[in-house]
Amino acid sequence: MGNSYAGQLKSARFEEALHNSIEASLRSSSGDPQPIFTQLYLEPEPYPGNVEDIKPKADLHGGEPPGNELMNGHSSNDPEELEEDDDSDSSSPPLPYLQAPAPDGCCTLDGFCQAGKDLRLVSIATEPIEVPAGFELVGAKSPSVPEHILVCAVDRRFLPDENGKNALLGFSGNCVGCGEKGFRYFTEFSNHINLKLSTQPKKQKHLKYYLVKNSQGALCKGPLICWKVSVVPLCSSSDCKSRQISSSASTSKPSSSSSHSSKENGGASGHSSSTFSFSVDVGCGNRRVCVIRSMKAKGNQMTTQGKGGCEGCREMVSGICILKSILFLLPDSPPTRTTQMSSVFFGSQDLGRDCSFLKPLSSTSGNKTLPIVPTALRVNGPMNCLVDGRPPLLSPSQVSLGPQGPAYRTPDLGDSPASSAMNSGPPKKRHRSWHPNSLVPVPPTAVPVPAIRPIVCSPGAVLGMSSPQPPVAGVIQPQPVTAGETVIVPDNLLNSSGVRPVILIGHGTLPYFYGNVGDIVVSPLLVSCYKSSQLTEKTLETLGLNSSQLLCVETMILLTLQYLARLGLVQIPLREELEQIVLKAMLCCPRGPAISPSQLPWLARLEASVSGGSVQVVVTHNSLGEGISESLRSLSDGPHHQKCLPTYVVIICASKMSGNEFCVLVLGKYQARALAEGMLTTNEFLKEISYELITGKVSILASHFKTTSLGDNLDKQLVRYQRRWKGQVIQPFQGDVTDHIHSQEAAGMSPPSERELLSKLFQIYPTQLSVARSLLSQVCSIADSGTQNLDLGRFCKVDFLVLVPPSHILVHQTAQRIRQSGVLVDLGIEDVCSAHQKSDKYVVRLDGEVHAKMEAFMRKVKQNPYTLFVLIHDNSHVDLTSALSGSVCHGELQGLADRVVNCQEVLDAMNLLVLQVSCFPYTLQTHQSRISIHNEVHWPSGESLQGEQPPNELLYFGLRDYSSSLQWGVASPILRCDDAFEKMVHTLLERHPHLHSMVIRSYLLIQQYTEAMMALTSSPSLRDHITPETLAMVEDLINAPGREGSQGRGHMLLVRVPSLQLAMLARERLEDVRDKLGLQLCFAVLLGSPATELNLQKNFTNRLKAWRGCENEDWVPHTYEDLEGLPCIVILTGKDPLGETFPRSLKYSDLRLIDSSYLTRTALEQEVGLACTHVTMGVVHEPKKAMAPRESDGEKATTGLNDGDELERPQSNGSAATRTSGSLAENGVSSSDIADSFQRPSTSTCPPEGAITSDMGTAAQGFKQECDSVESQLSSNPSKASKAPPSLYSSSSSSSPSSSSTQRPSQSTQCVREPKPTRVSPRTVIMSRAAYSLLAGESGSQLSSFSLLPHADVAWSSPLRPLVTHNLQGEERSMYYREWTIARQHHADYEAPSVPHPRRMLLSGPPQVGKTGAYLQFLRILFRMLIRLLEVDVYDEEEEEEEETSEVTTLVKTQLPDIEEVRKLPFDPYPRDPKFRKASPVYTDKRSKCLKDFKQEGESHTPDKRVTKSIRLSRFAAHNAFHHCEQCHHYCEAGPATQLSECTFHAFTFCSSMLGEEVQLQFVIPKAKEQHFVFSQQGSHLESMRLPLVSTKDPDRLKSPIFTPTTGRQEHGLLNIYHAMEGATHLHILVVKQFEMPLYRKYWPNHILLVLPAVFNNTGVGAARFMIKELSYHNLELERNRLEEQGVKRQDVWPFIVMMDDSCVLWNSHQPADSSETSDGTNVSLKMVLQHMENTPKISLYAMCGTRRWSSSLARKSPSHPFSRCHLHDLVMLNVDLTQNVHYDLNRYSCEEVDFNLRVNSSGLLLCRFNYFSLMKKHIPVGGNKDFLVKPKLVDMGNPTSISPPQYVCAPDSEQTLLDAPAQFLLERFLQSCSHRLFPKAVRNRSNPVLSIDSYLNISPEISVCYINSRPHSTNLNHQGLLFSGLLLYLCDSFVVSGLLKKFRFLKGATLCVICQDRSSLRQTIVRLELEDEWQFRLRDEFQTANCSDDRPLYFLTGRHV
Repeated sequence: MGNSYAGQLKSARFEEALHNSIEASLRSSSGDPQPIFTQLYLEPEPYPGNVEDIKPKADLHGGEPPGNELMNGHSSNDPEELEEDDDSDSSSPPLPYLQAPAPDGCCTLDGFCQAGKDLRLVSIATEPIEVPAGFELVGAKSPSVPEHILVCAVDRRFLPDENGKNALLGFSGNCVGCGEKGFRYFTEFSNHINLKLSTQPKKQKHLKYYLVKNSQGALCKGPLICWKVSVVPLCSSSDCKSRQISSSASTSKPSSSSSHSSKENGGASGHSSSTFSFSVDVGCGNRRVCVIRSMKAKGNQMTTQGKGGCEGCREMVSGICILKSILFLLPDSPPTRTTQMSSVFFGSQDLGRDCSFLKPLSSTSGNKTLPIVPTALRVNGPMNCLVDGRPPLLSPSQVSLGPQGPAYRTPDLGDSPASSAMNSGPPKKRHRSWHPNSLVPVPPTAVPVPAIRPIVCSPGAVLGMSSPQPPVAGVIQPQPVTAGETVIVPDNLLNSSGVRPVILIGHGTLPYFYGNVGDIVVSPLLVSCYKSSQLTEKTLETLGLNSSQLLCVETMILLTLQYLARLGLVQIPLREELEQIVLKAMLCCPRGPAISPSQLPWLARLEASVSGGSVQVVVTHNSLGEGISESLRSLSDGPHHQKCLPTYVVIICASKMSGNEFCVLVLGKYQARALAEGMLTTNEFLKEISYELITGKVSILASHFKTTSLGDNLDKQLVRYQRRWKGQVIQPFQGDVTDHIHSQEAAGMSPPSERELLSKLFQIYPTQLSVARSLLSQVCSIADSGTQNLDLGRFCKVDFLVLVPPSHILVHQTAQRIRQSGVLVDLGIEDVCSAHQKSDKYVVRLDGEVHAKMEAFMRKVKQNPYTLFVLIHDNSHVDLTSALSGSVCHGELQGLADRVVNCQEVLDAMNLLVLQVSCFPYTLQTHQSRISIHNEVHWPSGESLQGEQPPNELLYFGLRDYSSSLQWGVASPILRCDDAFEKMVHTLLERHPHLHSMVIRSYLLIQQYTEAMMALTSSPSLRDHITPETLAMVEDLINAPGREGSQGRGHMLLVRVPSLQLAMLARERLEDVRDKLGLQLCFAVLLGSPATELNLQKNFTNRLKAWRGCENEDWVPHTYEDLEGLPCIVILTGKDPLGETFPRSLKYSDLRLIDSSYLTRTALEQEVGLACTHVTMGVVHEPKKAMAPRESDGEKATTGLNDGDELERPQSNGSAATRTSGSLAENGVSSSDIADSFQRPSTSTCPPEGAITSDMGTAAQGFKQECDSVESQLSSNPSKASKAPPSLYSSSSSSSPSSSSTQRPSQSTQCVREPKPTRVSPRTVIMSRAAYSLLAGESGSQLSSFSLLPHADVAWSSPLRPLVTHNLQGEERSMYYREWTIARQHHADYEAPSVPHPRRMLLSGPPQVGKTGAYLQFLRILFRMLIRLLEVDVYDEEEEEEEETSEVTTLVKTQLPDIEEVRKLPFDPYPRDPKFRKASPVYTDKRSKCLKDFKQEGESHTPDKRVTKSIRLSRFAAHNAFHHCEQCHHYCEAGPATQLSECTFHAFTFCSSMLGEEVQLQFVIPKAKEQHFVFSQQGSHLESMRLPLVSTKDPDRLKSPIFTPTTGRQEHGLLNIYHAMEGATHLHILVVKQFEMPLYRKYWPNHILLVLPAVFNNTGVGAARFMIKELSYHNLELERNRLEEQGVKRQDVWPFIVMMDDSCVLWNSHQPADSSETSDGTNVSLKMVLQHMENTPKISLYAMCGTRRWSSSLARKSPSHPFSRCHLHDLVMLNVDLTQNVHYDLNRYSCEEVDFNLRVNSSGLLLCRFNYFSLMKKHIPVGGNKDFLVKPKLVDMGNPTSISPPQYVCAPDSEQTLLDAPAQFLLERFLQSCSHRLFPKAVRNRSNPVLSIDSYLNISPEISVCYINSRPHSTNLNHQGLLFSGLLLYLCDSFVVSGLLKKFRFLKGATLCVICQDRSSLRQTIVRLELEDEWQFRLRDEFQTANCSDDRPLYFLTGRHV
């Protein structure tokens, strides 16, 4: 018992090993056949027990792991104890080892033998021990005393040598305690020394160490006994600690390929998910770093923790188990090849310290190589759980340990003795399920080997691999393999058959692979198609399925066969295609007919028979391994050229035990290669290519191409040709290919200059405009979302930075767009001079220097909180690797974009918007996307725009257009596949199976171009050997410049070569051939590499300069567009195209190198995207057959955005005044502009500066031409500029007086002459067959590119999903990808927060469509909008002029009024302000200059829009709650420390003489404002508000308190007057209604609030004015009393208050310099205006002072009088002392100011208006005293009806609907609308007004009112001889007596209206005034307002004069 082959000699043949295995099976208790080989694994079998507690440390020199683990009730700490706890069957529990009980009376103490003697090393280390000859002292480990080593003596012959070999089977040992000798079985010995094992005793498991004597002679632990192949731990210090590799509890750190050490990843429990990373090579050099994540054990079930993936490709493993196949050693691999193995594999130790074990494996001819390398590639368990990932390719001979860093190769390895000890034999006897557990240290002489042990887990299986290696530390125990589960890969499989077979995992258990495993590839490509059983209920529901429709394995097999049989000869299987087939099958025929096991084979063969032999079926009955073995053997037997191989072999295992299993063996040479190469990421295959070039593997291929197709030596032929022409060259242009001239003469030729090219204008096209507007409206919706994420009101500037992928050319291109667009000048961040030089500063490349530039940018962001910054991440789909996994990959830094765009600073900055721009946004639209779907803006589609396009216009031609062009039916399609080239490639691929296909394609392509040049110049006989495509392109390239009228211009030919080394090779070769053929002046050959600038020969640069008419000597081309017209071949290299725009002269795009390695949507489409451009509309053909309407690449149109409606505001008339800007649409382009510009003649291309060219008053100061690739289309075609609808807008009008002079358009506007229009045709694209079939997929049967996985960095979230169609565009496509794709582990969004970032937007549009222009225009209109937020619409209405008086006034120049002169002025009672134009005119004996036009009846209630004008706010403006700036934030915003509770509430009670009762008002006074008030001694009672003295002179203080009544405008009211007051001390009180007090407190916490009593909640503004005046008079009396006590005279207390509306925004002064000239007013502050009034001499004698209203006409004429006596409103300085007996009508809702002014004037008091000041009032559409919504008191929900003004009154006690509105409001509205019924004689009768006593009411603008004051001594109009047409008595008081009324004369038929509070007072008034004497009343003429009696209606009576 306990014997093993570990370390056994390997001379035995295979049959002997088999014999031993059978013998072992017979001896074992179970009847199952046993595995022949055992192997190293990385993944353990499931086993019970909790392993989370295993601690990660194990001492290299014998320290034990401290953690315990309960295993079958037995505590075990031995690292290898876990290895044997499982049966080979994964689902059965482990069998416990039944130990025989100890004999009675024996000692059973741990650490002692049964004789009771101590065996522990610590106890007997110094005691003398007798060791017989040939015996060794060794240390055994007991699980029960893990901290001790037990000393034993063992026969040396039964122990292995230092190489782990030559140990005899069996055991012989002695007990050193009691001295008992001759134990022959290890089981017996383990019982004797009380090991107490729960598993079967094995010597190699429990004998651990040799024991040696130290210098003191004491026994101590020595080296490990080297039982079998193991893995060396990486040492970091002398006490190296090794990590356990138990997958269940490993704690090695997660892979971070960019760092040597990283923090331990373990949690508090000591557990962490581990990642093993190592890099591997396959024979052909495919190199990957593979990451395997550990598994957590939960009970008996294994579940993976984390995902698996490859560092190189970052495969995110989506399934439950890790699937990484790793392939091995090729006999022909060069011995020097090495790769790195991440230190992570073993934990975070440092590798650098001791690398003595870095020795090579023997693979040179000098060492013995082994006939069969016993390595295993093993997959267990049902495979439907295999993951979707690309298996890495691994060659063990190339695995080495080396420090991981940017180095690409590790140093070469020397020879090592360890290599001879490579083989380990099969186990002699059955082993029960050994668990690979921990690393056991060995001396650091062995070579480490990564090995992957696939686990068998119940949900599914993994695929793993291992490798042949000498003994290394960390023995990972072998797993048993049942016979038939192993496959030996024949030697030289690749060489003999010319194919490296690919095994496509299907369903079931794959075998282990041994031997030459480097010659096979295992691919999980289709495995997800068979995983439908894992679909969730929700997914099934989405797909329209239920669980009963899932397919059985048999149906899956038949579907797969059907699919493979129908694939074309050059098609490869695609996962997405098969998934769709499976989905359709489920939907069509759920479950299908049941297929019996006997039916399956013949049904399968039947399916295969239709393939014509390309698909074969192999049916086995034991295991899949049998079929695979058989197929591989037949493949390697016999010369392969004699037999015709099937393309696919489908192997079906019809086993009764395990059900049907299957897999697919791909043997087709093309398919197998394509699938293997497709498993590599772009980075990996580029590495592979450079590896092949560096190591010289391509030398055979290169030598093949040294001869021409005719067999001549290429170089010799070229030299011969060169000598023949003796320094003469072919004439570069205006000649034929046969014309040779001397090279100097040719170099001196220069083409004629054409300045047209320079005259292209930068122009914005309608589509770009609409996209820019969509972006703007998106920004507005972010700001309006109410989430406080963006406060647009705070910004007054816009700044930006554009991040581009690391391409020099792209930087220049973007900077050039910025320069041309003039956006820097328009945003005001640079002036015209500096903008040209500094545009480069605004574009940053994502390379090593980006961090410094971003830090500077973020500093700017922090320092300028009031600037809105936009970070534009252009081409944001390029490199979205997460910063954590970023590394230097193929020379490129990765993860930079993530570091920059997703860093915390960028996310947190509230003044920073991130705009990600991409033509392939799919990788940004995953389930974890950081961008909200609502923040995406998609380019509108072609169809939606065609209506706008004139017939000759340029039209975008994109990817879908290329696909549909295949249906045009033209002779030379623009999308082609070069079949002749493909045939040549196939021949070469078969000849060179070891090389990557791109290397072969590249060499062939170079030869094709070389021979085409030769065929056209020196060797016409070569023509037949060149593909027609190549020949046509080269011929066009050489001949075009010589054609008539071309002036030397030619075409550009773009050749895409992703590998930099191959591209350099191509450039060098083509240049060399070109020069030898004398073509060096005919065309240029350029290398287009992102990493370098363009490098063009001087003579070509001169030619470009000549065409441009460029005088600048230093000019060189920086962008591809600069090469317009130059004949050239551009070899574009780099992993991805990065978005560079090509000139219009690009004619051909050669993509023949882009093949089946490009099987994701982004990879494929971005290559074709290089050719997309704008073309002339006429060149696009219609397909011959009718086809469904096709959507272009753009998205569905975003229509419905009216031009310029980003901000709602009233229409303003007129263009910008010098100081103010007109109300332009934000970008200045309205739909009318666009329409106009279509019809406008071409002369409008150069309008005079400032000319008005659109009906919106748009000042067109030149065009800005389109900003992305559209203008490049126009570069040689200026006529397009005049045809394209230009965007006309004023650059940026601002209200600084200098704006019109400083902000000219950013570049000169040139008038271009119109050359003849040129046709712009689509470019021709030549493709490989694989790419062509995907793009042609729409028309063909095969899948189309849009169904592919969208990007390599994402994975499908479900095995099945709905079909993608090409109609899926824009938001729908985004929603699809967000639902069905997830970010892989290395993607920047993998760990994105669950909520998208609020200030991040995505602009997606097809390639080269003009996105740069759109986002630059967006910046411009964003700035316009912010300026627009800094602009206000003010009323611009001229007041009606008064008739000139005959007397000449002498007051023209006086600054301050003289009271005597003012008194002489007449009072004008007519309310001339435009706001009263709907009010009744007041009768005056003077006639108005222009009589008011009377409106037609009924028109009066249709509100006209008042005229407004947009004005830029000045520094003296009043602001609303959205304004924030550094100066005034303390004024209106509560500090962070202050709370609302810091305000104190104070009641203030006084007796109102008018109301006749006490009134209690409430003051809310912030602490900071308490100094304005007087409080009682206790400090609690408010006594009065402080008033200054008349004599006080303080220039920094305003004497009058300012009261602002406001309602409904807590946000929009202009209540911040800090700037208007220039920061001076003032007292500002907001008068608010009680219910609104909390809202005003919230928005204006630092303002004093005066809260009206609750009874005023429904009153109008009259009540507020009444209370302000009452309070102010009462306060004046209190202050006079208080100050009198201090000796101040009563009349010295300041008696004025200021009453100001909440919409006053700006104040202007109109002081003329002298009388002759007029002045457009200058902005002045409110403080200046009020102080000017306060300083008026004898101010106390004025009752009221005020200013006039501003209108734009004031700019044209100065006021005729400096002062006038007339109506004052909006801003009034009121003397409360003089007006104490004149009151505002507290009931009024409107015209209360006119009423009050008339009363004040008739009381003999003086009103004075300062005409040299004007006030601007802002149009505020919300709040204020707007109309009540008049609705019925009891609402009938059934039929809500609108109520008209005639229904506002009714007969008393009538049944009419009663209304829910105040009585006074209903009365005012009724009189305003229906007075023509009450006063029919007065309508439009100016001569006979209605007499109104003591009040002014608006009784419609058609009726004039004559106001008479009934008070004695009042001043009234002389009414002698005046006949009145009516009498209006409104709430008349006792001063109105019958005698007064008898003085007035009325027309016959005049009417009367008496209004009273109630019916009784109405009757009393009639009687008291004796009205019945002269007026006739009828009962039916009594009315009331339509309120219910609770709301106290008003009553009125009408009568007729008799």
